[in-house]
Amino acid sequence: MPKKRSGGGLTTTQQAAKFLGVSVLSGAVLAGIALPAFGALGLAAKGSVESFDELPANLKTPPLSQRTTILDAKGEQIATVYSRDRTVVDLKDMSPYIQKAIVAIEDSRFYQHGAVDLKGILRALNKNAQTGGVSQGASTLTQQYVKNVFVEEAGDDPTKVAQATQQTLGRKIRELKYAIQVEEELGKKKILENYLNITFFGQQAYGVEAASQRYFSKHAKDLTLPEAALLAGIVQSPSRYDPVNDEAEATKRRNVVLERMAEVGDVSQAEADQAKKAPLGLKVTQPKNGCITAVQGASFFCKYVERVFKSDPVFGKTKEERAKVWNQGGLTIQTTLDPQAQQSVQDSLKDHVYKSDKVAAAATLVEPGTGKILAMGQSKPYGYGKNETEYNYSVNAAMGGSNFGFPTGSTFKPFVAAAALEEGRPVTQTYPAPYQMPYPNQVQTCSGKPWVNTDNAKLENEAESEVGPYALKKAMELSVNTYFVQMLADIGMCPVVKMTDALGVVQGNGDKVPEVPSSMTLGSTGLSPLTMASAYAAFASRGMYCTPIAIESITQTVNGQKKSLEVPKSTCSRAMSEKTADSINTLLSGVVDSGTGKQAGLSGRANAGKTGTTDERKNAWFVGYTPNLSGAVWVGSATQKVKMTNITIGGVYHSQVYGGDTPGPIWRDAMSGALEGKEAPSFNLVDIPNPPDRNRGDEDDEGNDGGNGNQDLIGGLIDGGNSNTGGITLPDNLFQGQTNGGGNGNGNGGRG
Repeated sequence: MPKKRSGGGLTTTQQAAKFLGVSVLSGAVLAGIALPAFGALGLAAKGSVESFDELPANLKTPPLSQRTTILDAKGEQIATVYSRDRTVVDLKDMSPYIQKAIVAIEDSRFYQHGAVDLKGILRALNKNAQTGGVSQGASTLTQQYVKNVFVEEAGDDPTKVAQATQQTLGRKIRELKYAIQVEEELGKKKILENYLNITFFGQQAYGVEAASQRYFSKHAKDLTLPEAALLAGIVQSPSRYDPVNDEAEATKRRNVVLERMAEVGDVSQAEADQAKKAPLGLKVTQPKNGCITAVQGASFFCKYVERVFKSDPVFGKTKEERAKVWNQGGLTIQTTLDPQAQQSVQDSLKDHVYKSDKVAAAATLVEPGTGKILAMGQSKPYGYGKNETEYNYSVNAAMGGSNFGFPTGSTFKPFVAAAALEEGRPVTQTYPAPYQMPYPNQVQTCSGKPWVNTDNAKLENEAESEVGPYALKKAMELSVNTYFVQMLADIGMCPVVKMTDALGVVQGNGDKVPEVPSSMTLGSTGLSPLTMASAYAAFASRGMYCTPIAIESITQTVNGQKKSLEVPKSTCSRAMSEKTADSINTLLSGVVDSGTGKQAGLSGRANAGKTGTTDERKNAWFVGYTPNLSGAVWVGSATQKVKMTNITIGGVYHSQVYGGDTPGPIWRDAMSGALEGKEAPSFNLVDIPNPPDRNRGDEDDEGNDGGNGNQDLIGGLIDGGNSNTGGITLPDNLFQGQTNGGGNGNGNGGRG
């Protein structure tokens, strides 16, 4: 007995003969129907008589692309995204009317013939001969299904789509071969189910479930007879029979389907006639595809989630692999977004900054100890029109943000203080801190090669009254520039580099913060709100830094089967001792109690924070936190061309914008709403004794100690020191913030 094979027990030779025989009969006829000429038939062309042993798995259970649903932390929908708007359903979840209607109009002999309908071919050949053209096709539902699988695989690649739909005899033979196998292995019901899930119904709807929702706002299982007939009629030409744009043409086509259903006995003539009288009854649901449709202003967060998916190796080793999974869809992505916090952020932004203002604002909230991003928003909505933007000002460039981030001003100073405390400096550390002084002659770097003040650059404090000496607590409250530059000169830049590395602080373009005093103290380098909120969250969690995360879980549905995907996890590590963190929390509590951040302070909760503005008032920041929530707010121009002086923002006039009076209130209101109804834990504060009162003369005397032109780290920093900088005019752009790839400057940008 010959060995049984999957091709019906035939040998390879017999299978080839069988296939060739069918091809001679059907291929030639098909060529006569659909092709202007087919030469010498070409049935022996390479690939036309391949073995029948293996049917590609995608033809059995095609990996149909579906919509992806993005949810917030409470399980509510934020947005749906898809390359194909499709929801795969079982045949039992499709109305019997749609099953009958599609068969009646597309392949009425579907249950009587095999993969090829020879009677249909002859009928079509006769019809086309009479008309002198191609007025009737002969492809069966099975053949159409096979073609649709190849088109689906091609995705949005125009070259592959063209190959999948090219009118050649070779493609017809290939489809025919697979159609025969599909009939043998799947059976009629499964073929019909797959066909109704894969085919295009117009208006961006793929599959009957999406089509039912699009045109009638109901499930496919609930379709009535006239509704099913309408959908079945669309398939032949979705643009021509589009009921939304041409109701009359769609109605005529629907009635053709109804008449055909009566002819084949699916419904009575009376039922068909009654259905023809019914109005189309459209109840159109507009397609909502993409993050632009996200609720609660979460479009930017939604795009951030998409970019995380497409960039993180956990979802695929290569960019192409990750993109394929994303485009395949069928994902349910549960995110970290807290709807209460998100609504509060959006409400606060809307109240304080108008989308039509010359400047914009961005805010991000992060949970200390977990890294979860709870809210992310900005004043200019996501979009492509006037006063809209597709750039996410809260994140780095690689994740859709600005090219360089935004200079942070004095919000960088707590990193310097934390580094100094870790180096053993006391929390009462005092420096002379004059009103104005040159930068240090030299400052040690991690490389061992010191930074040298070759330009004899100077800096000054915000107000002439800010003249030291100051202890750390008062210097932080008043945001004294010269104090922190002196602190940097004392400890060197490497401890600050180590601290910022531990806190995940990088520039908006992904590079490390340059080892330059203006960057390492006064925040002249561009950073993102997400970076700042995550770094400050480490203070709130007593020294533990957690990398930010946006995704909690992902479930993928493929061919009706659900599986969980691995997602990126937050990595938490100790960035500083608990003692250092507690000291910083105490220092920054003073900023909101009696310092530059008083207007941002929360009532009834332990809170801490730091203000920041930059040269020419091009950027203003407030970054702050409670023990259970950290947030960063930036206000400025994305182009860095708007100076926030004599400006109206959110209907409020400002002669000069400060970190405390514009981003501060945004932070306060956003945090208050986000924390409403939540617990109010306390910080572990430390005792910081106040320095003894001394008269100004004593301070000046101490301020002059060592100011004799010495070349040590403090040399030349003290007011009156012999630093050889007198009469030097600095170039205007020396301290410009990073704009369009600009430099590291902004020497006086670290204001409160």
